[in-house]
Amino acid sequence: MKNPTFPTQASGPIAELVARARVAQRLYETWSQEQVDTAVVAAGWAIIEPARNRELAELAVADTGVGNVEDKVRKNHRKTLGLLRDLRGARSVGVIAEDPARGLVEIARPVGVVCAITPSTNPGATPANKIINALKGRNAVIVAPSPKGWSTCARLIEFIHAQFDRIGAPRDLVQLLPSPVNKQSTAELMTLCDLVVVTGSQANVRAAYASGTPAFGVGAGNVAGIVDETADVALAAERIVRSKTFDNATSCSSENSVVLVDAVRAATLTALEARGAVMLDVAQKEALQALMWPEGKLSASVIGQSARMIVQRAAALDTAGRDAWLAIAERDPRILMVAEEGVGHDYPFSGEKLSPVLAIYTARDFAEAAATVERIYAYEGAGHSVGLHSTVPERALQLGLTLPVSRVIVDQAHCIATGGSFDNGLPFSLSMGCGTWGKNNFSDNMNYRHFLNITRVSRPIPEKMPSEEEIFGAFFARHGAE
Repeated sequence: MKNPTFPTQASGPIAELVARARVAQRLYETWSQEQVDTAVVAAGWAIIEPARNRELAELAVADTGVGNVEDKVRKNHRKTLGLLRDLRGARSVGVIAEDPARGLVEIARPVGVVCAITPSTNPGATPANKIINALKGRNAVIVAPSPKGWSTCARLIEFIHAQFDRIGAPRDLVQLLPSPVNKQSTAELMTLCDLVVVTGSQANVRAAYASGTPAFGVGAGNVAGIVDETADVALAAERIVRSKTFDNATSCSSENSVVLVDAVRAATLTALEARGAVMLDVAQKEALQALMWPEGKLSASVIGQSARMIVQRAAALDTAGRDAWLAIAERDPRILMVAEEGVGHDYPFSGEKLSPVLAIYTARDFAEAAATVERIYAYEGAGHSVGLHSTVPERALQLGLTLPVSRVIVDQAHCIATGGSFDNGLPFSLSMGCGTWGKNNFSDNMNYRHFLNITRVSRPIPEKMPSEEEIFGAFFARHGAE
């Protein structure tokens, strides 16, 4: 049953968008796998073509004030190219799997019209990812972007429509919620569509779950990483810095905390500092906290900004420490580090920061490091992922068996690896499910199979019924047959 707080009247401009999408989707549903794959590649080329890619990246930074152009160019290219690689050869039309031994045949069916809610942090790459996955399943998709990211998304869809014109695909397969996007129009779209896929704020995720429409939402980010006593600290530092500085740490997969085992703490900090990280003193930490959380909520003035810009804003606020801040700015810092021990609301550096600011924790040994991460995730970030820099393979398995995480990222630049990379086996995605730990209904990287219904044909096979002895024999032998 639909939630009564959401609109259900199927009239007006939003309903017209959905109606047009349904007409286009019914036509698209008749397309062959080859035709569908052509549409998928066309949508990918719309963002990957270098001139269009750069235009979208520049527009994203200009309109949102978040991240940096060169990293957005790289993200638009790599994430889309990787997704196209994953989808190449994947079956999503008609029969997609057969298991004669079990008498089963799987048939891919569309979900219909998808509502894709996307954030301002990735106004090009995330809509493109959702659009391409939806198209792979022969669906139509209507994007509801963050208001700040609307113009970038609108330009992306213009590019997609131009490619659709080349291949004879209906433009109404991919549409955009009209500006100004607000909670009411987004809620109406969620109600009228067949599936909601949402990446962004937890408020949007909760709204999607409450809409009455089936929904895939992602959990909160707040990634922590561990550097243990066996790690190559130079490599670990290089990976952490590369991850934490990418696109000014706008990714939910960027490390927000790093737990250093005491035996390598000094060496790791030295390696981080050699790569542009700066450790703040106690007074500077307090001043930075006042800048970042002026009223207990993370300030937009630091989200997606460079470390140098954050230092300049801290200098303007902290007049007593202005000279020290300006001295840091002259070093052209890449990351700001603060030493932290506490976790929770009273220790805001233990939470997600969406900026190149890194909390540094210290642990006696690996067991205490893992326990520290568990404490952090009990506050925020449960279900997402954890980073590990170690030469002991068993430790990754231990974290996977004990921590509330959906991914354990070993010896990699975390924010690049978590959403799939050309040097790991995870699916390319910009939406990471966090399982029930993160109040999500899935724990893998969102991919094209989330945009499919699957019908199963079952035929009779020779009966294989086990005896009671096979099932209960071991139990009876140990505990009796009472």
